Amino acid sequence: MPVVVDFWAPWCGPCRSMAPAFAQACAEFEPQVRFAKLNTENEQQLAAHFNIRSIPTLAVFRNGREIARQSGALDANSLKHWVRASLNKT
Repeated sequence: MPVVVDFWAPWCGPCRSMAPAFAQACAEFEPQVRFAKLNTENEQQLAAHFNIRSIPTLAVFRNGREIARQSGALDANSLKHWVRASLNKT
């Protein structure tokens, strides 16, 4: 099952502004796609493992491997379009 991860931090304004769009995408795509949020402040080693250099960063994983990445906040429509396009790539 594909997983979309939002790498974010509580102090990040764009991260907070994108949260409702992330929730809308989650509601549309679940249960075919899982959505998760990873707080990069609490999980610094994990963020480093995934080479997160800026937030918000979104990543799509399929079968345990990253298939797409997007940095920067997206509105709900752009986020949904990006998820669809990412899932259709492979």
